[in-house]
Amino acid sequence: MDFLPTIITVLDSTIRLSIPLLLACLAGLYSERSGIFDIGLEGKMLAGAFAAGSAAFVFGSAWIGLGMAILVAVALALVHGFASITHRGNQIVSGVAINFIAAGATIILGQAWFAQGGRTPQVSGPGRFNAVELPGAAALRDVPVLGTIYADLLSGHTILVYLAFLTVPVTWWVLYRTRFGLRLRAVGENPAAVDTAGISVPWLRYRAVICTGILSGAAGAYLALAMNAGFVKDMTAGRGYIALAALIFAKWRPVPAMFACLLFGFLDALSIRLQGTPLPLVGRVPVQFMQALPYILTVILLAGFIGKAIPPRAGGVPYVKER
Repeated sequence: MDFLPTIITVLDSTIRLSIPLLLACLAGLYSERSGIFDIGLEGKMLAGAFAAGSAAFVFGSAWIGLGMAILVAVALALVHGFASITHRGNQIVSGVAINFIAAGATIILGQAWFAQGGRTPQVSGPGRFNAVELPGAAALRDVPVLGTIYADLLSGHTILVYLAFLTVPVTWWVLYRTRFGLRLRAVGENPAAVDTAGISVPWLRYRAVICTGILSGAAGAYLALAMNAGFVKDMTAGRGYIALAALIFAKWRPVPAMFACLLFGFLDALSIRLQGTPLPLVGRVPVQFMQALPYILTVILLAGFIGKAIPPRAGGVPYVKER
């Protein structure tokens, strides 16, 4: 079983790398199910990561950092909602604008506040989310196979990892077992019918984008305070777009979205593992190619393996109330 430690290492990296994708993917799920396309996930994650890193350094608390990340991301989500719901603006343009604003503002504010080239100072101790050891992990570590899986794969993650996976069944329950979820799905398919039933379409969509802000802010906080020890310029590295790809790959369903994010996390972990490693018949592959591999495979998967993905019928279309 010499290969078991290698498999455990890759799968452990898969879980860690998939969490920001999963949170951002679920964030987009709420928004797009309500009919609001959100290209701005990347910007909200980035702004949330900067807010989390800054607040955690100033206050010395990861939880305050998480709270600030959520507040900033919700604020940007409301800006997107104000532009696309209240003023019926182009949702794609609004989302792209948020991405540009976040990319520029985080660098400018980071340099102005901390003078470290757009970075925040490193945080440690209570300023970061540290690993949580599950009950009995130390005692079971020496048990062959199952003990190793429990102690080294399932245990040892931060609290945000467990909360992210818990969010998947919660999202499923909200969407398919609650009145709010039924109305959310209905407003994404036929907002006129929802309006006819006496339900406010704008208020329902605003609640959806607030949910989007909460989850994308949590994704940014995970990047800054769990995966890293502070904010780094452009640290999202396109994860918001990969999350949108995973959402399409999963056809806007929460459980398949989790598996899609795990798949993309696995591709990312595999590319990191194979960097600098000679491959049979190929030799040493350039590092740049291995870094691009997850994005290349994402395009291939979306182009050839998902079949026909049909978005919510009212997605991207501003609702105009008939008088």
